[in-house]
Amino acid sequence: MAARGRCPGCGSAALVEDAHYAQQQLVCAACGCVLAEGLLTTTYAEEEHLREVAYSQSTGQKEQLSRSLQRGIRRVQDLCKVLQLPRVFEETAVSYFQRAMQHPSFHLVSLEKKELLGGCCVFVTCRQHNWPVTMGTICSLLYAKQELFASVYLSLQKELGLSVPALSLADLVKTHLNSFRLFQHAADVPAPFVEDKEKMVTRTMQIVELASETWLVTGRHPVPIVTAAAFLSWQSLQPAARLTCTFARFCKLAGVDLPPPAHLRLKELLEILLRMASQLAWLRVFNMNKKTVVKHIGDLLQHRIFLLKKAFCLEGEEERCAAAPGEDSTGEGSPGSPPVAREAVQEEGCPSEGKRQREGGPRPLLPPCLINPRKRLRTAAPSASDSAITGDEPISDSEIEQYLRGPEEIRDFRKAKAWP
Repeated sequence: MAARGRCPGCGSAALVEDAHYAQQQLVCAACGCVLAEGLLTTTYAEEEHLREVAYSQSTGQKEQLSRSLQRGIRRVQDLCKVLQLPRVFEETAVSYFQRAMQHPSFHLVSLEKKELLGGCCVFVTCRQHNWPVTMGTICSLLYAKQELFASVYLSLQKELGLSVPALSLADLVKTHLNSFRLFQHAADVPAPFVEDKEKMVTRTMQIVELASETWLVTGRHPVPIVTAAAFLSWQSLQPAARLTCTFARFCKLAGVDLPPPAHLRLKELLEILLRMASQLAWLRVFNMNKKTVVKHIGDLLQHRIFLLKKAFCLEGEEERCAAAPGEDSTGEGSPGSPPVAREAVQEEGCPSEGKRQREGGPRPLLPPCLINPRKRLRTAAPSASDSAITGDEPISDSEIEQYLRGPEEIRDFRKAKAWP
């Protein structure tokens, strides 16, 4: 049946009403353009008055959301309310969840991973808005394993192409210490163990910065480092009453878990503090150990930059530190020192660090994995090209200086080069 008017696309007047699957539509017969949607369904209120409504205004559009999607959206909204997030955070997290549920990569995943998907969307939203929430907090609210949560989080970040900034150490320290129960008096917390929150956060931040400058943070999980730094800062603020408190008891009183690597991070921090204390003039008269050095953490942190330069080799000074006692900073040995002795001393000054460097002067500031390697490095099998080397190969002029050590040899070599 023809209708009046013209098509806005092609200008044709051949407009017809077509009943497509019991839905009336106004269609251009020339180009096929749909000019108006049909009237498909009604609401209960409209049916009582015998009035038709458009499909976009009917209840059929809302019924398109599956039950799993509706449950997931409610789970995201409830999680945002528990964390007391702003309204804009909730809207962003819901939009991420809807995009993820429509992505083919998440259609066939397990029900457990789909339940964690909402938590990952909330976690991504908080990170993007610089809201300090840790992955452990989300996992505790969802009763989920961190390994499984991390795998879903990485998949979400990859498939949706989300840019997620890393949480800074300062924000992580503040967030982690907010859950401690040592900042207000309680029945199970002795009075000398209660500490001011601002003081403890400030000193913990200084110790964490020291750990970052001495390679203790790189490649490590940050929570054990923050926990160990919080324990040291808490002890140093009132050492007389707190030195006898163990690390495990401190975590129990604070109401936080004690991660297994935290004992190792505490040991590494104490070793750094002991080495710094050996360079401080008014502490050399005392016999410092891992307990007494805690009393002087405030002084050590106050002169941190100076003590680090005195105790370690910084800013390209590794060659001078690794030089043997019989050598100067240029690497040239004294005329009377034999080559074999110099080589033996250099082997003691390797990154695995011998006894002389641990007890003597400053050593290079290296990661702990190089200072105390757990496993010996396996030597690679010699290749066919290496086995063919006889030692009679010619040495270029640019490489020959690497084989010369004594000043006499250097003078002879320069005379030989100047010889016509």
